[in-house]
Amino acid sequence: MTRARTHPPGDDGGGRLGLAGGRQANPYLEILRVPGALAFSAAGFLARMPMSMFGLGTVLLIAAVTGRYGLAGLVAAAGSVCYALAAPQFARLCDRFGQRRVLRPQVAVFGVATVAFMTLAELRAPLAAVIVPGALAGATIPSVGSMVRTRWSVLLAGTSRLHTAFSLESVADEIIFVVGPALVTLLATAVYPAAGVGAAMVLCVTGTLLFTAQRRTEPRPRRPPPRGTPRRHSREGGTPPVPPRRAGTWAAVPGLATLVPAYWFLGAMFATIDLSTVGFSAEHGHIAVAGLVLGTYALGSAIGGLWYGARTWRAPLERRFVITLGCTVAGVSTFWLQPGFASLFAVVIVAGMSISPTLIAGYGLIERQAPPERRTEGMTWLSSAISVGVATGSPLAGHLIDAYGARAGYLLAAACGAAAVLTGLAGLGRLRRPGGRDDSDHVPPRPAAAGAGGATAARDAPWDKVPACPESPGTLPAVRRSQQD
Repeated sequence: MTRARTHPPGDDGGGRLGLAGGRQANPYLEILRVPGALAFSAAGFLARMPMSMFGLGTVLLIAAVTGRYGLAGLVAAAGSVCYALAAPQFARLCDRFGQRRVLRPQVAVFGVATVAFMTLAELRAPLAAVIVPGALAGATIPSVGSMVRTRWSVLLAGTSRLHTAFSLESVADEIIFVVGPALVTLLATAVYPAAGVGAAMVLCVTGTLLFTAQRRTEPRPRRPPPRGTPRRHSREGGTPPVPPRRAGTWAAVPGLATLVPAYWFLGAMFATIDLSTVGFSAEHGHIAVAGLVLGTYALGSAIGGLWYGARTWRAPLERRFVITLGCTVAGVSTFWLQPGFASLFAVVIVAGMSISPTLIAGYGLIERQAPPERRTEGMTWLSSAISVGVATGSPLAGHLIDAYGARAGYLLAAACGAAAVLTGLAGLGRLRRPGGRDDSDHVPPRPAAAGAGGATAARDAPWDKVPACPESPGTLPAVRRSQQD
C-alpha cells in the first residue's frame, strides 16, 4: 500500500486539497464545510450511540434484577440476532422509500418496545415476556451508520474525499465504543439498573429525529429499474445490464459474498478480544484495567482512521482491504504472548491502528459496487454480519476462557482473524471493480463537453463543485438544484 505521488488539482501532496486563495485546509474540515454535512454527521453520531450501549445495558439490567448472567446474555443475544436479521430489510426500505419515511416510524417502535422491555424487566416478568419486547427493540434499532455513509456517498460522489468521509465516520464509531460502555456502566451501576438502557433509547430517538430532520442532504428514493434495463454509460466505460430485480442485493453486489463472512469473523474476533481482556485483567488482579485496555484499542483504531482518511492512495481498494485486514490480525496474534499490562497496552494500540482502515475499505467496496437503489442495504449487511459475529463468538469465547484462561481466548481471537483474512483472499476476485480496472482515491478531472476553456475549467474546479456523475444524480449540485425547484 503506497501513498499516491500524483496529486489531484489543488492537492498539497499530503492528501489535502487547497481552498481558494492558496490556503491549505484539513481534509476533515473540508468535507464538514459541505452544506448540511456537519448537521447530519453530528445527528448520526448521537443516533448510533446505542450500538455500544444497548447490549451491555441489557446485560447489566437483567443481571441486576435476576442475578443470572446466563439469562442476561440470552436476552442480549436475542436482541443482537434480531437486529442482524431486520436491519438490512429496513435499509432496503430506506433505499426505496427514503430515510425519513422509514426511520421515523421505526424509531418510534424502538422507543415503545424499549420502555416495555425496561418495565417488564424491573417487574421481574416471566422470561418470555421480557425477551419479546427486548427482541423487538433490538430488531428496530435504526442502523444509522449506514444511512450516514449513504449520504456521504451521494454528496461526495465523483470527488477524492469520499474515503475521508468514511474515515470520519469510522473514527466516530470508535469514539462511540470508548464512551458508550463507560457511560452505560456508570448509569446502570451508580444510578439505576434500567438507566443505561433508558439513556441509550433517549440518545437514539433524539439523534434519529434530528437526523431525519436534515432533509436537504437526504438521498432521493431509488426504486430498482425494470428488469433488463441497461445502465447509462459510466465513467468506467461499458454499459453492463442491471441485474434482474428478483436477483436481489447479493447478485447485484458480488462483494457481499466475501465481505459478509469476513465481517462475521471480525465480529467474533472483536467479541473474543473483549472477553479475553476482561479475563486477562481478572487473572492479574486488576479487572478495572480491562476498560482502559479496550479503550486504548479503540483509540489506536481512531488514530489509524484519521491518518488513513487524510491521505490519497494509489493502491486498489480491494488490495488495501486485504492488507489492512492482515495487519489487524497480525497484531491480534501477539496478544496471547503478553506477560503483563505494559506490553499489552503497547501492542494493543499498534494493532488497533489498522482496524478503521479495514472497515473503511470494506464500506468503500460496497459503495463502489452497489447500485444506488441498493447502497444502504449493502452497507447494512456489513453491520449485521459484525453483530452476528459478536452474538456467536461471545458464548464460545466465554466457555473457552472459563476452561483454559484468557490466553486461550486470545488464541481464538487470532484464529477468527485468520479466518477473516483467508476469506478475503479467497474472495478477492469478487471485490474487484467490474471490468478488472484498478482504482484509487485519485479522481482524474473530467473532460469538458465543449468549449475552448472547458478543459481548464474542469481541471481547476474545486473538489466540492465537481459536476454530477452520470450515475449519481443525487450528488451535491443536484441536491442544491432540488432545493431550488
